[in-house]
Amino acid sequence: MTKVLLPVDTERAPARAQAELIVDLFDPETVTATIFHVFEDNPEGASVSQLASARAAEDIFSDAGVTVTYEETGGEDPAEAIQSVASEKDVDLICLGTPDRTPAGKAVFGSVSQKLVLNAQTPVVFAPTTDAE
Repeated sequence: MTKVLLPVDTERAPARAQAELIVDLFDPETVTATIFHVFEDNPEGASVSQLASARAAEDIFSDAGVTVTYEETGGEDPAEAIQSVASEKDVDLICLGTPDRTPAGKAVFGSVSQKLVLNAQTPVVFAPTTDAE
């Protein structure tokens, strides 16, 4: 069984790209995907499964036969939280989304992505986003 961590933000397009990449890379029936979100501010007490981005990824996974679980946290450094959950769940791969950006913006990763690439003990793959939300 391949265990994958999908950290999602609130944008649907990157989450869809992440899920599609995992379905393309692996036999979906042998994958467990954990959709993960770090809430910066969550006064309503929302859960990750309520996010449109998480639901978009789950729809793709469900259609393909991927087993899905959810994890969330709040108030932590996102890169550290992602690394912590990846270690805790002993995942085989972290799949990050890349928001659609201008050519100049594509030249530089965001700070969370950069920290993960430099410090993660787990392989990291990026799913390019080609469509806008």
